This record gives sequence, C-alpha cells and structure tokens, in this order.
Amino acid sequence: MTGSRVPEEMLLAYATGALNEPLSLVVASHMALNPQSRAEVEGYETVGGALLEQLEPKALADGALERTLSLIDLIPDEDRTAVGQICAPVKPQPVDGLALPSVLRDYIGPDIEALAWKPVLRGVEEADLTMGSEGARTRLMRIAPGAGAPRHTHGGLEVTLVLDGAYRDVSGRYGRGDVQVADDALEHAPVAEADGLCLCLVVSDAPIRLTGFFGRLFNPFIRH
Repeated sequence: MTGSRVPEEMLLAYATGALNEPLSLVVASHMALNPQSRAEVEGYETVGGALLEQLEPKALADGALERTLSLIDLIPDEDRTAVGQICAPVKPQPVDGLALPSVLRDYIGPDIEALAWKPVLRGVEEADLTMGSEGARTRLMRIAPGAGAPRHTHGGLEVTLVLDGAYRDVSGRYGRGDVQVADDALEHAPVAEADGLCLCLVVSDAPIRLTGFFGRLFNPFIRH
C-alpha cells in the first residue's frame, strides 16, 4: 500500500489516542508538514468532542477523583512532557539548517549530528530513536543523493515520513511531508533524488526481506 498522506484510518486512530508512541510521532510530525492532514485530525477531534457532549453524565464512584489525581502525580515529568509533545504538533522549527517538526526535534535534541549514526549501505546511514513501544523500531534514515536501498519487500508494516529531500520508487515520488506506508504487498528499491540528501523518519514492526537470488542470501543477517 502506498500514498503521500497518512491513511485516514491512521489519522482517526491518532485522534482517538489509539496509536502507539512511534506511530503517533510519525503522524504528529506529518501533521506539522501537511495542513490537510492536520485539518482532518482536528475534524475528527471536533466530532469526538460533540459525541461526548451527547452522552448522559454518570456519577463517579466515591473517591474516584482523588484516586485519579494521585495516579497523575505518579507519572514522571518527562513522560508527561512526551505525551504533550506528541499530541500537540506545531510548525516546523530549524535544526542544523533543517526545519524539522518541533515534536520530533524534542526527541532528537538540537544537534542531529550528535545522534549515533551508523552506516547501513553505501550512502545510507541510520540512527535509532529510543521509544516506549515494544515490537516497533523507530529510526532516522539519511540517504545520500542518488543512493538507495536494494530491492526488497517487508515482513510487516513500515511507515516512512520524508523530512527533507525526496526519494522515488516503483510507486512514485515522495518529498518533504509525504508518507509511504509499505507492507508485504509492495516490492521496491527506493532511491534518493540526485539533487540533495534525503532524510526520513521510519517506523517498522518487522525487518525488510531482500528479493532476488542474491538478496535472499542476506536475509538471515538482517536485523530489526
């Protein structure tokens, strides 16, 4: 499956708080770069608020408010901040010359070069981000002009948000703010455009699977 915007069902899940932390980060960052998706989420939230107002109020059990407030006090300050960041995307702010969404900037810090960048392939580097969701891997991927990944498909779901530059594959072109959602139905070999570096935020729940005779030989060594 492919597309330049986050799918509607994912936007709705974000609006209702049903997404995990990594995917919420992708959606919030995408919303900061895509006014159409931001407006769509605001519409979902408005409808949800209207539906809540139509519900008949029910009395709380004795001591419910006090118990809730005591639980909130147990949440570390840094966790409260992280939740607020993901739920409140704002306009992109410059980081090392890049106008990155502030929700992402607060995860990676002011110096993108200070991240633990590791070479993956010739012209391709990645830096893992520590997130609180088990089973999902979140990373920044930096692709040099004209470089790319070998032909592959996916063992699960992979969501890629382009933060700067652009890349192309069999399904089309993906530029700044665009999102590609890939699964085992897509076989592709993304290549960064030749006029500049491509920076992406990637969330995946399974490793890729290289295709072709020689590619399959390396699959046992690919980590997630």
